[in-house]
Amino acid sequence: MRSPFPPDTRERGTVTAELAVVLPAVLLVLAGCLGALRLGVEQARMDAAAAVVARSIARGDPAGTAVARGAAAGAAAVRVDHRAGLVCARAQVPSPVLGLPLPVTGASCALEP
Repeated sequence: MRSPFPPDTRERGTVTAELAVVLPAVLLVLAGCLGALRLGVEQARMDAAAAVVARSIARGDPAGTAVARGAAAGAAAVRVDHRAGLVCARAQVPSPVLGLPLPVTGASCALEP
């Protein structure tokens, strides 16, 4: 069925203009969501790397070997602390989100023998 009103030619192209305005904002939100997902994955990797280092030192491995294992698991920097019968390791890596390198840190502790 045809409309009784003739099409208005002044509004031709408005959808294209609206899409051109909205599309960058949608892409920015999508990039932010993907960046947040990446941060979550990096957080899990750093927790695993810290756990590897803490367990390795708790088993009696040399600190250099344990830190090398943490680096192999993806950590850029590893810090080890001994406190109250625990070996605690903290692993960190910079993760770029929207062009900004955000530090992601994971931590884990293991009982010393």
